[in-house]
Amino acid sequence: MRSAFDLTFDELVALRPPNDARYLYRKLFNFSDWAEGRPVVGKESTVFLSEHFDFALPEITEVRRSEDGSSKLLLRLADGNVIEAVHMPRAVKNPRVTLCLSSQVGCAMGCTFCHTATMGLVRNLTASEIVGQVLAILRALGPIDSGRVTLVFMGMGEPLHNVEAVLRAVAIMSEEAGLRISPQRITVSTSGLVPGIERMASAPVRPCLAISVNATTDEARARTMPVAKKYSLQDLTTAVKRLTLRPHEKVTFEYVLLRGENDTVEDAERLAEIVRPFRHNLNVIPYNVYEGALFAAPEEDALQLFVKRLQDRGCLVTVRRSRGRDVAAACGQLVQEATVRAPRRGLRNLSA
Repeated sequence: MRSAFDLTFDELVALRPPNDARYLYRKLFNFSDWAEGRPVVGKESTVFLSEHFDFALPEITEVRRSEDGSSKLLLRLADGNVIEAVHMPRAVKNPRVTLCLSSQVGCAMGCTFCHTATMGLVRNLTASEIVGQVLAILRALGPIDSGRVTLVFMGMGEPLHNVEAVLRAVAIMSEEAGLRISPQRITVSTSGLVPGIERMASAPVRPCLAISVNATTDEARARTMPVAKKYSLQDLTTAVKRLTLRPHEKVTFEYVLLRGENDTVEDAERLAEIVRPFRHNLNVIPYNVYEGALFAAPEEDALQLFVKRLQDRGCLVTVRRSRGRDVAAACGQLVQEATVRAPRRGLRNLSA
C-alpha cells in the first residue's frame, strides 16, 4: 500500500474533489491532531484513507540528548535499517528548531574525514521515508508549528546521489496545504555531484544549496574526497553559476578545517578566490574527531588566522561550532551498523 507521505496535493486532488482533498491533506500533515497513528477525519474519509494509504512512520528507537540542548535520534525504517537525525533547538528571539536529516542509509562518497563513509552505501531513502523522518521527529520533540522549522540535508548520505527522492520530499514538505515548510528554509548539502546540482537547478520546487569544498586544489581535494576525481572545482563552480538565486538567497560553501591538510594561509587565499564570485555564506567547520579518525582538529590560533585571512579578502565567514559532539551528533559523526545490509556500493553510481 502506498505511503500517505509520498503524496503531493495535486495527486490527492486527482482522487478526491478539491475541497475534500485540501481538508484531507491538512489533516494528514497536522500531526498534533492524530489519534492512534493516523489523522482524525470523518467516517467516509477514514474509509478512503484506510483503503488507499499506509500511515507508518520511521520508529524512533533512541534519543541521545546533548548537554548543548540538541538531540541525536536513531530511527528504524520498515526494513530494519537504521538512520540518524539531529534535532537542534536554537535559542533566538523567535525560537526555532533545525533538523539535520539523512537522505541515505550510509553513503557512497568515501570522504576520508567522515565517519558515515565507513558504512558504504546500503540504500537510498524514499521520499516518504524522508518526509516520515521529519514527521516522526516533530511529533516526538516538536515544534508543532512547522513554520519554526529549518531543514538541512547534512545527515547520513549524499542528498544529490538520491536527488529525485530528495526533491520530491522537498516538494511534499513545501505544500501550502500540508507542512508549509518554505523551500528557502530547506538546504541540501552536496560533496559536489555536478549532475545533481544541475538537476536541482531545474526543479520546480528548489531548496537552497550548500557545497562542501574542503580543499582548494583538485589534487588536494581528491586526497580526501573521491568525488573530486570525477568533478573538478571548475566543474563545480560552473554548475553553481547556472543556479538562478532568489532575492536575498546565498550559496553556502562549507569548509571542514583539517589540521595540516587544508589549513594554510595559501589555502585561505585560494578559497577566497573560489567563493567571492558568488553571493555566499562561507561556513568554516573545525574538524569533529571520532574514534579511528585519520585527521586532527585545527588549533584555535590556526582557525582564527584562517578565518581572518578570508574576512580580509571580502568573504562572509561563519565558524560553525558543531553541536552534539558529546553524543556523536556533530558534522561527519553520524554512523550506524544497519541491521539489514545491502551489498556495499561505491563511486560507480556518482552520475545518478
